[in-house]
Parts: sequence; structure tokens; C-alpha cells
Amino acid sequence: MLPEPDDPTLLVTVTGQDRPGLTARLFDALACTRDVEVIDVEQVVVREHLTLAVLLSPGEHEGQVIASVNRVGKELGVRVSCLSGRGDNKRRPRGRLAVTVLGNPLRPVAVAAVTSIIAEHGANIDRVRRLSREPVTTIELDVSGSDAAALRRALVAEAGRRGVDVAVSPAGLARRGRRLVVLDVDSTLITSEVIELLAERAGRGPEVAAVTEVAMRGELDFAQSLHERVAALKGLDARVLTEVRDAVQLTSGARTLCRTLRGLGFTLGLVSGGFAEIIEPLARQVDAQYVRANRLEVVDGRLTGKVSGEVVDRAGKAAALREFAASEGLPLARTVAVGDGANDVDMLAAAGLGIAFNAKPIVREQADASVNVPYLDAVLYLLGISREEIEDAETAAG
Repeated sequence: MLPEPDDPTLLVTVTGQDRPGLTARLFDALACTRDVEVIDVEQVVVREHLTLAVLLSPGEHEGQVIASVNRVGKELGVRVSCLSGRGDNKRRPRGRLAVTVLGNPLRPVAVAAVTSIIAEHGANIDRVRRLSREPVTTIELDVSGSDAAALRRALVAEAGRRGVDVAVSPAGLARRGRRLVVLDVDSTLITSEVIELLAERAGRGPEVAAVTEVAMRGELDFAQSLHERVAALKGLDARVLTEVRDAVQLTSGARTLCRTLRGLGFTLGLVSGGFAEIIEPLARQVDAQYVRANRLEVVDGRLTGKVSGEVVDRAGKAAALREFAASEGLPLARTVAVGDGANDVDMLAAAGLGIAFNAKPIVREQADASVNVPYLDAVLYLLGISREEIEDAETAAG
């Protein structure tokens, strides 16, 4: 039974060099009488230095407990402090959030700025843990008592000034269980824009690249720009599709991201304003269950400069996300979308968590979270998955 606010409690804190069996010895000391009840325990080890906090309901045996734990502390060469008080931890207010901070490197000034904003919003940091050290340093803060939207706006603005990435997402059960993760392809899953690779083989590379850049900034209607760029491919031998498919390169960390997601039982989808002729083989390569992309029209072995069927544009990407989620029986709250261009904005907005990956400013401003390091597997940290867990999963998969 949890103590009432006025019930006496004892906080025992132990710090020192960690070693096997230390925690067991300390709890043996706390078991000096069977009337003592353990209410809460927190333990962390950083560079082999242990910090252990135990909240107890000592009943009438507080003096005996203090003497016992101090004696064992001296035997083990660790520091022990005992603080008498009343009640348990203060009740956590509603609104539990996970605040994830990525830095390469992560500087103290950035952590100070983030934690100050959390305090200014009346929120409390309940726990902090490190998710990764390489290739980026990532920490996750378990925060309670703040409105997610307001805190996100303030933190994203500050993150830009401090050169770090910050994500705010619901904590607890919302971060567990199966999810649908939908990835944009060009400049997200892969390092290039497929249409530019095709245009180079048609001798129209620079002009097509210029149109792509304007469209990705949101300054030109995507469908209009797609028709204009595809027209530049008219007459191209369809065999170049195979050449380009062989030439595309996955973004650093893409294989790890997709393999880890599938290993966790997540559903993976690819949605692109690019072309199915390139993307469908990629989907098989990364084990994605869903694909939505445009298809090039081919007549007599040559590209006609037209797209077959309805264009997968900004609205089409969002529609695909919704359809994939419905097929999986998942609410949109359990979906994640990752993209870089203006035609991804609707998809990112529709998802439970929209992540801008090395994105244009218009996308970063509207996404729930932003990743500005060149490693796509950094997305895993925003889902609360640590580097150690990723490596363990890869080891288990051989």
C-alpha cells in the first residue's frame, strides 16, 4: 500500500564505484526487519559510478535501518545518505511526454537551454537516460505536467538556435506496441532524386534539378513540376530505369532503421513522388510491405514523357498513409512519417509523429520533430529505441 502524504518515509541514497553484488548487499542491509517496505527504487550507472536511490516505509525501525545501511556502506566503500520525510513522490501531473534531444556533439549549453524551457512551462523532469553515444549523442527526458504542443513550439525554436534536434512526443503506452512507419524515398531513404538521375541520362540534368529544388521548397505545385520534369525524359530508352535502379544508394543508417523496425514487428511503407519502377525493388530490399509511387509511361521500349495514372503528390502521400494505417487496423496516432520536401508536409501532419529529415525550412517548421544529422537510423531514437537495443536486435538477427 502506498504511503499517505503524512506517513513517515526514508530516502536512502547510495553513490560510489559499482561492482557485482553491490545492490544485493545493500538490500540485504535494508532487510534488517521484515516490517520495512520498499516504495520506490531508481538506479543508474555512468562510467561504472553507481547512484542508487531507495524510498522506504521504515515503520518504527528507521534508526535500525539507517544503522544497518551505513554499516554496509562502510564495508563496501560507498557513500550513504539517509533523509527522513513524509509521503511518496509528489503525484505526477497528467501530460507525460518524452523529450528527445540529439546533438553531434551535445553541448551542456544546449541541455541547459532545453531544461530551462521545460521548467518555464511548469513541467517536471522525472527521469533522464542516454539513448545513444554514436554516431550522435541522444538523451531522453521523461517530462510531466506540460502541454505537448506549446512545449514543442518553444523547444523547436530553441533547438535551432543551439544546433541540436529536439522531439516532443507522448510517453508511456503511446511509445510502445506496433506502429506503421512511412518513409519518403528521394533524399530520405536514398541519397538522390531519381528523376535527376534519369534526366542526366537524357542530357537535361541541370534544368530538371533546378525545378526539383523549387518544388521541394514548396514554391511550385508538385504535380505541375512533375509533369514538367517527366516531359524532359521523352524518348529515353526504358533500359535506363535498370541502370538508375542499380545506381541509387541508401542513406546512411537506412538499412539499420528498416531492419530494426521490421524486427520490432512494425509495419514499413514507402511513399514517393518518384517512380515505382525504381521504388518497388527498393521496397523488397528493405522489406517494406506497402509502396505508393508514380509510374512512368513506356511505349515501344521508350519513355513517352508522361506519367501513367493519378499523380502521387502532397495530398496523395497523406492519403496513402491513411490507407496503409486502415489496412493495418492502426489509428493515425500510431503512425510515423519521415520526409524532407514540401510534398511531404501533409503526410507528416497526418501522422501521429511527423519527422523532417534533413529537410527544407518549410518542412522543419511544420513537422513534430526534425533530424539534421546524416544518419536515418537516428529516427529510432525519437521512438525511444536506444543504440544498445538496436545493436542487440542486430546481433540476434545475425
